[in-house]
Amino acid sequence: MSEIISQVLPILFLLMIGYSIQKRRFLSENTIADLKKIIVNLALPAVLFTSFLSLELKLAYLAVFVMIFFLCVALFALGKALQRALGIKWTYFPFLMTGFEYGMLGVSLYGTIYGMDEIGHIAVFDLGHEIFIWFVFLALLLREKRGGSQRPLSLARSFLQSPVILGILSGVALNLAGAQRFLQDFALTKAVLSTFDLLGNLTIPLILIVVGYGIQIKRSGLKDALLVVLMRLGLLIPVALILNAVVTRRMLGLGRVSEAALFTLLVLPPPFIIPLYTPRDLPDEEMEYINNTLTLHTLASVAVYLIYFALIF
Repeated sequence: MSEIISQVLPILFLLMIGYSIQKRRFLSENTIADLKKIIVNLALPAVLFTSFLSLELKLAYLAVFVMIFFLCVALFALGKALQRALGIKWTYFPFLMTGFEYGMLGVSLYGTIYGMDEIGHIAVFDLGHEIFIWFVFLALLLREKRGGSQRPLSLARSFLQSPVILGILSGVALNLAGAQRFLQDFALTKAVLSTFDLLGNLTIPLILIVVGYGIQIKRSGLKDALLVVLMRLGLLIPVALILNAVVTRRMLGLGRVSEAALFTLLVLPPPFIIPLYTPRDLPDEEMEYINNTLTLHTLASVAVYLIYFALIF
C-alpha cells in the first residue's frame, strides 16, 4: 500500500498544481499554450524516439496495430448510430465517442507508474490509433468544420510532418537497422540520446500540470457530458479486459506490462484536439458540452487508472 501511494500521489499532486496555477492565474493561457508546444514538439517526440529505438519489436505488434485501428473506427460508427437512435442533438457526439488522448495524458499516467523506459509498450498500442486520428478522425473533423472533404495528400503531409510521428518512425527505422549500439558507441550520437533522455524527463510533470490547468467545468451540457463519460467507460473497460484476456495474453502472448498499456489507452478521454477543429461560429452551448466532456472524462480516466493500478499491483 505504501508503494502504491508513493506512485499514485505524484499524479494527483501535479494535477492539483496545474489547477492551482489556473485558479491563481499564476500563468496565462498563452504561457500554457507555449508549454504544450514544448511537450508536443520536443519532449514527447524525444520520449517516443528513444522508446522505439530500444523496444524489442515483435510480429504480434502488427495485430495490435490493426485491432486498435478498427476499434476506433467501430467506436465512431457506434457514436453515429447512437446519435440517430437516441436523437442526440450534439453535432460532435460521435467524435467524443472515439479516439484517446494518448499524448497529453496516456504517456504521463503510464510513465509515472511503470517508468518512461517502459513507455514503448503503450506507444505500440497507440500506432494504430495515430493512423486513425490522422487519416480518419481528422479528415471527418475538418469536413465537419469546413463542410467539405479533406485531400488525402494533405492529411498524409500533415502526418509525416508531425514531430510525434517523426519521433516514432525514426526510432522504428533505426531499431530495425540495428543502429542502437552504433549510436551509443560515438560521443556525439550518445550525447544526442542523453539530450533526448533529459527532454523526456520533462514530459510527465509538464503534461500533468497542463492537464490540471485545463480542468474547467460549466453547467451547460453537464448532464449530457457525464452521459458520454459513463457510456465510454461502461463500454471500454469491459472491452479492455476482454481484449487483454483473449488477444493480448492468450493469442499474442504479451506480458502484464502490455496488458496495462492496453487498459490505459482504452480508458483515456477523447482527443483534446476536438475543440481546435470546431468552426468559429459553433454555438457556445456545444463548445461547453465538448469541454465539459473532456474535463469530466479526464478526471474519471485518472480515477479509473489509479484504481486499476492499485488492484493489479
